[in-house]
Amino acid sequence: MTHLQTWFQGIDAARLIQWLMFAVAALLSISVHESSHALVALWLGDDTAKRMGRISLNPLRHLDVAGFLMMVLAHFGWARPVPVNMTRFENPKLGMGLTALAGPVSNILLALVCSLLYQCLSRLVFGAERWIYYLFLFLQICVVLNCGLAVFNLLPVSPLDGSKILAIVLPERAYFTLMRYERYGYFALLALLMLGVLDTPLAFLRDGLMEGITLVTAVLARLLTGAI
Repeated sequence: MTHLQTWFQGIDAARLIQWLMFAVAALLSISVHESSHALVALWLGDDTAKRMGRISLNPLRHLDVAGFLMMVLAHFGWARPVPVNMTRFENPKLGMGLTALAGPVSNILLALVCSLLYQCLSRLVFGAERWIYYLFLFLQICVVLNCGLAVFNLLPVSPLDGSKILAIVLPERAYFTLMRYERYGYFALLALLMLGVLDTPLAFLRDGLMEGITLVTAVLARLLTGAI
């Protein structure tokens, strides 16, 4: 019991709050990402995901416990993949590509919304209350996380969305070759992540995307708050 009490006393409360906020932001981001896949698939003619209840912001419908824990602890992870029946698309290759693209695009849009809220509130809300600090911190976490998810998922490596987006422009022969070796992509990706090979390029792309979003939302916030 003494060891347990010592462990609890050693926890930094501020760091614990940041972890909890990251976990909430991750659940929100995963739900938006996976629901977007399901919704676009439905628009293109495949209702498989809809019938399985995957067009939902309820994180429990998309949660993979191991993948979520990896995301919180190691900052890379995964959710339950959205089932897609590509034979129901009028153009299967294009349909898969657009369905895959919906995930990263939704994360970019969510990052834009959170950044715009941050920019607007920072111009309208004043005070030293702790809830204001944590609200701003949560919005910042959402922006960083969603930019990271968008960039990561756009990598043209199977099973990430980028590999299916790349397939749109590939000739038929190259496309089916890619599909044939899709299952090996996961192990290659995991090895690259574990070795840290992707850390620098991913951080560079994420930061570039964040800078672009910040510039756009700063202009929009200036216009909106000026009108208010």
